[in-house]
Amino acid sequence: MYRFLLTPRWWGINLFLVLAIPFCVFMGSWQLGRFEDRVESHQAAEKRSDEAGEGAARPLTELLPVDKETSGERATATGRWDRQLLVPERQLDGKRGYYVLGLLRTDGGKALPVVRGWMPGEAGKAKAPELPSGEVTVTGALQASENSGTDGVHKEGGLPEGQLGMISAASLVNLVPYEVYDAWVTVDRAADGMTPVPPLAPQGSGLDLKAFQNLGYTGEWFIFAGFVLFMWFRLFRREVEFAKDAELGLVPRDDETSGSSSTDEVRSEAGGEVKSEGADETEARART
Repeated sequence: MYRFLLTPRWWGINLFLVLAIPFCVFMGSWQLGRFEDRVESHQAAEKRSDEAGEGAARPLTELLPVDKETSGERATATGRWDRQLLVPERQLDGKRGYYVLGLLRTDGGKALPVVRGWMPGEAGKAKAPELPSGEVTVTGALQASENSGTDGVHKEGGLPEGQLGMISAASLVNLVPYEVYDAWVTVDRAADGMTPVPPLAPQGSGLDLKAFQNLGYTGEWFIFAGFVLFMWFRLFRREVEFAKDAELGLVPRDDETSGSSSTDEVRSEAGGEVKSEGADETEARART
């Protein structure tokens, strides 16, 4: 009854089954692992964000370049303030205001953007606290440069002089004649009535749409593996039923089929001869 499993057709079907199911399980497990990695990365980023401002601070140069591991770490740098800019349209605790950003010229010559604090209201309407003179040491949470996808950035341009829409080395390159670190620091403690800005979790570490896409792909691969197995079982059951019907004589044999076709051919030939004789007789009468 199961001899059909040894036919070339079923060898191909079984080979596809053996290869397809492990592949689907592997891809589903891989997508699930990607989702779990994003969840762990999100949890670690939230933990670093909660722990920002705690522990010993390390020199700035030891934490560069900024990545998911060093973002939020406490950094310290020494230098002199060069100039101050305002970063408008920044919210804190649901209130609208602006950042007060200072450029700290370090001993190496590069400048470090430092968010000295947040103030409520509209940038430029009130006078921001002036920069202290002399050499200072700044300590705060290290942050990666902002980009057009960062929440709160001003991307339209056209800001008044002395204001900056995005905290990044790229946005400062045309404003200052010296190099700028591709990072910035938000101070632990703000002075002169300003509110310290809490550090943000690094981009790409949250549970964004891509994370849930990985979870959706996981389900799709496992469903496809089940579908392949279901189709194999359906074909197998149909072949078994066909074999049972053949044993019970419910399906005509090959010799019976060929015999009936031969009889049809004989009948058609005989009919052709009769038809030919009738046509000759009709033609003879017409001549007479």
